[in-house]
Amino acid sequence: MKPQWQILVVDDEEIMCESLAAWLREDGYLVDTASSGREAVELAKKTDYAIYFIDLKMPGGMDGIDTLMEIRRLHPDASIIIITAYATVDTAITAIKEGAQEYIVKPCNPEEISLLVGRIIKVKRLQRENLILRKKLQRRYQFHDIICKSPRMLEVLELAREVSSLRSTVLIRGESGTGKELVARAIHFSGNRAQKPFIAVSCAALAETLLESELFGYEKGAFTGAAERKKGKFELADGGTIFLDEIGDIGPKLQADLLRVLQERSFYRVGGSEEVHVDARVIAATHKDLRALVEEGKFREDLFYRLNVIEIQIPPLRERREDIPLLAGHFVERISHELGKPVEEIAQDAMRLLMDHSWPGNVRELENAVERAIVSCRGRTLTAEDFSFLRNNGAAKIQMPDNLTLADMEKLMIEAALRRTGGNVKEAAASLGIDRSTLYEKLKRYGIER
Repeated sequence: MKPQWQILVVDDEEIMCESLAAWLREDGYLVDTASSGREAVELAKKTDYAIYFIDLKMPGGMDGIDTLMEIRRLHPDASIIIITAYATVDTAITAIKEGAQEYIVKPCNPEEISLLVGRIIKVKRLQRENLILRKKLQRRYQFHDIICKSPRMLEVLELAREVSSLRSTVLIRGESGTGKELVARAIHFSGNRAQKPFIAVSCAALAETLLESELFGYEKGAFTGAAERKKGKFELADGGTIFLDEIGDIGPKLQADLLRVLQERSFYRVGGSEEVHVDARVIAATHKDLRALVEEGKFREDLFYRLNVIEIQIPPLRERREDIPLLAGHFVERISHELGKPVEEIAQDAMRLLMDHSWPGNVRELENAVERAIVSCRGRTLTAEDFSFLRNNGAAKIQMPDNLTLADMEKLMIEAALRRTGGNVKEAAASLGIDRSTLYEKLKRYGIER
């Protein structure tokens, strides 16, 4: 499946409109049509088209220039081409002045149209690649950067958008790899704290004593090696947002300290006596059921309610399979560019394989799978053979001896995942549906060699 560009053709002459649309569809573009300026504006409210072809003279009180201006208000960077049978210098100047990229005269030459569209799409593709790379470097994401079309995911994004400018604490729940941090970043960078810091901390990656000094900082001489005062993540996030990933993994002492920060907006550095006040919005995330941990006495009930002011539940990828083609196409475009490989599309047999896979590692696993397939691909199209490792993952059977403890079974599962992936911890973690930091912790606990 090749990522396709969408084009809107606007003309009150049905024959002209459908002819131009047919030419563009033959070139592989997705084309919608509109018979009036008002209809075009309504379509533009729902879709940001790559290119708009707009007839200059249209009845109904809204001509091509009016339509152009309305679409430019909705999409300031829109590529708009004015077409007309009545070419004059004045109308050309007006169209260009109002933001038209090109001005062409009827009857349209199909070859010229193809060349024109090809030039514009080439520039847009480069702009998109640059934007992807810039976002990867800066890690700034907003809601329009999250790729989805499933109703459940759209509801998640709508809720997240509504709370983006609030100060309230947000708890994001979802399986590993569903995109919890991506949603957290979108909340921050779409809200009124966007120009302030976004600080992410993985609570599962550090021991409790190290995590305490990481979050709250420490004073000079607080412990061996503390040669000078160091600010913690909460101080660094002042005015902005601190994202606490895998919050369900923190111990009792840190739970008490975090509760104080949420209640008082203040804390003490490790080894310090000076109270530090901060204004940092807290967004927490977990793949665990915190309510169950509260009932088991492993998580403070008062802290749970402080964190769970606004709860956002991200559905797993297997429950929003309509997003798989969109995500896979996006990953092909981005990763092939990053790796410098000329892979352009995913064949239908490969896409069927992706749609049928259970994706225990969710979007992260899908991204890893696409990258692995691109690395081994020898052509421009990813086929089912390039994703054969997905079939192999499901074919392996693990023989479980009797009288195993849960820990023994977990160790066997981890060892099997590492064998399947040739010792690749990133891929093994994705196939197991856990974070890499969690897998590293388990490797150390069970003494498993990679």
